[in-house]
Amino acid sequence: MTFKSRAAIRLSDGRELIYFNEGANDWADFPDTRQLPPPPPTSQLRYDPLIDEWVAVAAHRQTRTFMPPPDACPLCPSKPSFASEIPAPDYDVVVFENQFPSFSDRVLAGEITEVTNLVPVRAGIGRCEVVCFTSDHNSAFVNLPPSRVRTVVDALADRTAEMSGLPGVEQVFPFENRGVEIGVTLQHPHGQIYAFPTVPPRTKLMLAAAAKHKQSTGGDLYTDVLAAERADGARVIGSNEHWTAYVPAAARWPFEVHLAPHRKVPDLPALSDAERDAFGPLYLDLLRRFDGLFGRPMPYISAWHQAVVGEGRDLGYLHLQLFSIRRAADKLKYLAGSESAMGFFVNDIVPEKAAQLLREAN
Repeated sequence: MTFKSRAAIRLSDGRELIYFNEGANDWADFPDTRQLPPPPPTSQLRYDPLIDEWVAVAAHRQTRTFMPPPDACPLCPSKPSFASEIPAPDYDVVVFENQFPSFSDRVLAGEITEVTNLVPVRAGIGRCEVVCFTSDHNSAFVNLPPSRVRTVVDALADRTAEMSGLPGVEQVFPFENRGVEIGVTLQHPHGQIYAFPTVPPRTKLMLAAAAKHKQSTGGDLYTDVLAAERADGARVIGSNEHWTAYVPAAARWPFEVHLAPHRKVPDLPALSDAERDAFGPLYLDLLRRFDGLFGRPMPYISAWHQAVVGEGRDLGYLHLQLFSIRRAADKLKYLAGSESAMGFFVNDIVPEKAAQLLREAN
């Protein structure tokens, strides 16, 4: 790990906050001076029998903070004129429990009741955290130095290990949303971590495909896909000793890249020091290429796919999925009826062409 110290405190409403310090500063000495109400109860999980999926219903999230002015940003360090979510006057990387979580361990008695005999309801037991990459409100992940990226990776690994051990957690999912086009509600550079109380639909599909491949070939599916992409090379954007970035051959989004380690590991905690160090420079180069495509900040979702906690963990292969809804300088890809209603994607850009454009971008 590259951070020098890790210090946890409690905010005034009882939520946990953790500083990952690169220097000698002890930001944990600063208390939360706000008088906050108790955190909301957790969400409901409602089962959809028509497609065998669970849906979270979290009505309290309707009141979450939306696009505050910079001088009232809850992710900036606190100052005399405004007490934010982070009590310290500065920080390197900080992680804290979301004030408006989709999942938590706060179950309200009597809240979970059956809807119909076909739609069981249960508590959305889990955890949601916010990850602030920098105290600089006007920065972006792409502007971080590789050393800070390493701190972020270490922080995500720390949280993945701890959250994977929480009761009822099925998968830990770190991600970043960037850009108003994506739907961000806070401009400050940050990501989130969801500890899911059930295996998400996409992961279920990936596990089923990996199990089928293993049964029919004896091989590991993602290992074989990555080897084929590296051998073909047509969709590879960049690589180093430990990682390769490539556009999937069947990409759904106009610009979509997978960044995967060459060694199969289940999750971020399993990465070696060398693999963690090698990730940052390649990922930052990829983000610069995204921004260089149209000469403007690219809206994107950056999603870590990690192995599940329980059954099927051996089938997981850690990788990052980075994609954007921007398909041209002045055009966004909105999900059409076939995609939103039926889940059948239609990509406007040939993956090989997208890879070429990304290789040429600077």
